[in-house]
Amino acid sequence: LAADRLPPAAALGDRPTAPRSHRPALAAAGRPGVSAPGAVGGLGAPPAVVRRTQEFVAGADLSTWFVQIQHHTCAPMALDAGREDLARDLATGRAVAGIAFSHLRRRPARPVVAVPDGAGWRLVGDAPWYTGWGINDVALLGGATDDGRVVFGVVPAREQPGLAVSAPMDVAALRSAVTVTLRLDGLRLRPDDVLLVDDVEAWARRDARPSANPVPAVFGVAESALDLLVERGRRRDEPAAVDAAERLRARVLAVKAEVHHLLDEVDPDAQMPRRLRLRALAQALMVECTTALVVAGAGASMAASDPAQRKAREALFLLVQAQTRPARSAALDAFAR
Repeated sequence: LAADRLPPAAALGDRPTAPRSHRPALAAAGRPGVSAPGAVGGLGAPPAVVRRTQEFVAGADLSTWFVQIQHHTCAPMALDAGREDLARDLATGRAVAGIAFSHLRRRPARPVVAVPDGAGWRLVGDAPWYTGWGINDVALLGGATDDGRVVFGVVPAREQPGLAVSAPMDVAALRSAVTVTLRLDGLRLRPDDVLLVDDVEAWARRDARPSANPVPAVFGVAESALDLLVERGRRRDEPAAVDAAERLRARVLAVKAEVHHLLDEVDPDAQMPRRLRLRALAQALMVECTTALVVAGAGASMAASDPAQRKAREALFLLVQAQTRPARSAALDAFAR
């Protein structure tokens, strides 16, 4: 899938939308439920396998990875809420989910407010970032209450009473992932739509754990750029390009090994400064890898059809994806050294 099916689509990364025709291929490969329990049709793969599959997909087509990674957020929440029907649809790929709750990280600001409505809730405000519009089947939305709680609910991913959508954003990368702003004007969450109501501070602590580590896509983009760098160097008979790729790869693999040690062998709440430092270092290395690919391609790298400029833009996107204030500070420190 990553070697043959996704790269041609990635070459059209600025097309209006990612093809839904990828969905059967992704489902056949087990991607929608790679980490979901077997009881609901998932593969129940161990974390190391989940990370590696993410690297493969991200290196092949980052737009597809980004839509998929948001999908994976919804299934465990649905299962924990007792919505086995939804969890099964998500794990088997019958349904694809998108998410809109990054605005909750801006607390105490409340861009989306959750208001009680009988046994359910209503959402009011603007969710500034929702990716996968027109690709996804369901949307997981988050809002903040006036008494310090967060509410998560799932609705069909289509315009409906209380839910309007902006035009797709004209973004510098991953345009095909179709990112929009959701305008919520009293969107109703019925009791069965609600997957989680929790204390905002408790939720924020859980949310901060994965955000302290680099996402696997950082390594996927970096290593795929190095593969292209080696290929370009051999094709042009430029040993300097091949040598640069080998040296960069050694650094990438060393950082990745340290990251995986923390993920697999250390308490997830421990060594946060080290995790943030490694996240920033991995991102900086990714930028070096994609920049080296641009340099090796010379002027041709600036052609809209050249993968080098696309990889460089993907790296820019991953610098800010899932960014928290501590992660931003660590990244700025890494680039200033």
